[in-house]
Amino acid sequence: MTDTDAWTIRRVLTWAADDLRTRGTDTPRLDAEILLAHVLGSTRLALITDPERPLSKEELTAYRELHKRRRAAEPVAYLVGQREFYGRPFRVDKRVLVPRPDTETLVDVALERLAHLSLDARVLDLCTGSGCVAITLACERPTWTVMGTDLSEDALTVARDNAARLGAQPRAWFRRSDLFSDLGEAHDSFDLITANPPYIPESERSELARTIVDFEPHMALFGGNDGLDVVRAIIDGAPAHLEPSGVLAMEIGYGQAQKVAELMRVSFDNVEIKKDYGGIERVVSGVVR
Repeated sequence: MTDTDAWTIRRVLTWAADDLRTRGTDTPRLDAEILLAHVLGSTRLALITDPERPLSKEELTAYRELHKRRRAAEPVAYLVGQREFYGRPFRVDKRVLVPRPDTETLVDVALERLAHLSLDARVLDLCTGSGCVAITLACERPTWTVMGTDLSEDALTVARDNAARLGAQPRAWFRRSDLFSDLGEAHDSFDLITANPPYIPESERSELARTIVDFEPHMALFGGNDGLDVVRAIIDGAPAHLEPSGVLAMEIGYGQAQKVAELMRVSFDNVEIKKDYGGIERVVSGVVR
């Protein structure tokens, strides 16, 4: 990328998409557009409507640096510093997992199963990470109170920042806790517990894309030999922290739904499995017995 006068939006995007495609990127054109729009402080639509706009030397330099990082498989969300979730922009970086559309199914299930408590509910969101689930629930149901917990203080810093920016405070607030170990005496009984726990089996570590395994926090990814170590702990501990008829809803991995549903049926009734937008069984939920 030299000859700066010749580098228009169209030429930069064509070159960048082709380069990323040869390196095995799943969405090369989309990635190139998102990064260039970020550098220009613009939108993807603006790139399409003004394709012959030349980039300045400073813009080319800034884009080149981001492109190099994407070439090395760093997630686009980390490069631009945010990811949309349930229609809201969440700040993200290497301290937290990148929010994914699959996890929106967890929010859908939570809202559906607590529809009868739409005006008043107390929620605990375990393994909260960026706070995307906790904050979304607080924004979608402004009369609910939601406590998000995580073992990582770094993740909680990100979550608190997101809550402040998205107007979810004080309804959504955050506390460091290893699952149920440190919830505080005044916050030990909930109408709903949600969780997006680490559920990837250790045996699948070598199969993961570089963009995940090389950059996202492993503590939030891997759940033991079969991926269900933390899931089991949540299922075992949740009943003691749920109100009568309280709900537990968890995101789980591909192929895990039936096993998790079986584990839940020991202490939960009306156990249901919900598929994500891609047709994968993604969320298991139930009502405490």
